[in-house]
Amino acid sequence: MKTISENICHGGTQGVYTHASKATGGDMTFGLFLPEEAKLGEVPVLWYLSGLTCTHENAMTKAGAQGWAAEQGIALVFPDTSPRGDDVADDEAYDLGKGAGFYVNATQDPWKPHFQMWDYVAEELPALLGAEFAIDLDRQSITGHSMGGHGALTLAMAHPGRFKSVSAFAPIANPTQSDWGKKQLGAYLGDDTGQWAKHDASLQMAEVGFDGPVLIDQGDSDNFLDLLKPEALAHAMMARRQDGVFRMQKGYDHSYFFISTFMEDHVVFAAEALYA
Repeated sequence: MKTISENICHGGTQGVYTHASKATGGDMTFGLFLPEEAKLGEVPVLWYLSGLTCTHENAMTKAGAQGWAAEQGIALVFPDTSPRGDDVADDEAYDLGKGAGFYVNATQDPWKPHFQMWDYVAEELPALLGAEFAIDLDRQSITGHSMGGHGALTLAMAHPGRFKSVSAFAPIANPTQSDWGKKQLGAYLGDDTGQWAKHDASLQMAEVGFDGPVLIDQGDSDNFLDLLKPEALAHAMMARRQDGVFRMQKGYDHSYFFISTFMEDHVVFAAEALYA
């Protein structure tokens, strides 16, 4: 692992690191905020998974999460959204390939050799964090935006007992029924739609639910509403009587202005579960 940068931030440290990844077959970069309490011992961690076209940097610099995390004494980890490098397959479209890993393990060429983002986020990066930093892996929560909200929800529901809470900003909620999903899941996983189901938050909410609290924020002026399909997830949560809150935020769009407005709520929501 190599340190790219470390800056004092709200009394803690905002670092950027790179490491060789077995899962993705290349170097991966991530951001990690450690509060001041990490100097004394292990702290709980909130994962933030970013959306299409993003890197580790977007939420790290735009979401304003570090101040709230410092107040709560929790770490924040900002993974990249896909493998990178000259030998990594890509597509001309912004919503496939680099920057659009969709948090799945690709089974189809040309994506299969590197696009193993499910294993990277679920297994490899947590192990690295636990080994190299003062992170308490028994106390994890997860959140994300758009594609990252999809990833946060599906990863949380697929790993019962791991995450104390899950939240999402404008998640891609029903990708098996959306052009933000059919295209990517077909490319990465093939034509067998039965393999897509575990990567659809609405289907998984109906099938297994989440063993903890859920918080969803969605702007009602989001120009991607027809692609996100939040109503499918809201209906699934209600039908399951899931412990959770789904909030439609009047006037808000899909941008980081929306995310930064409600970031405090999501950090506090996670912290309450992490320290329960």
